[in-house]
Amino acid sequence: MEKRLKRYTADLAQKMAIPDLTEAQRQAVLADLLVQIGFFQHERLIHLLVTLAFAVLALIALLAVAISGNVWYAGALILIACLLIPYVRHYFVLENGVQKLYEYYDWFSSPQA
Repeated sequence: MEKRLKRYTADLAQKMAIPDLTEAQRQAVLADLLVQIGFFQHERLIHLLVTLAFAVLALIALLAVAISGNVWYAGALILIACLLIPYVRHYFVLENGVQKLYEYYDWFSSPQA
């Protein structure tokens, strides 16, 4: 998904560089941009929920380690943290990418574009 987002934003940057973009072309870009924003927002929401679930699991495992001192809980905490870190990174990329798409939408929908 990260590659798709980068590829799409690069495509939008190329379209922004076209000096004589017609109104019909701008409207086509805006329509496609709204669809893509919807896709990326959905992906962002799903990853937010997954990230929150793993964060809650990590807190539960941390409390279990603190309360019981069991090595198995510590192992579970390490495994959950190994998954949580990439999920947080991926969510960060999606969040920033969607914010960038909002900026592109504002640019293409402005009268001076």
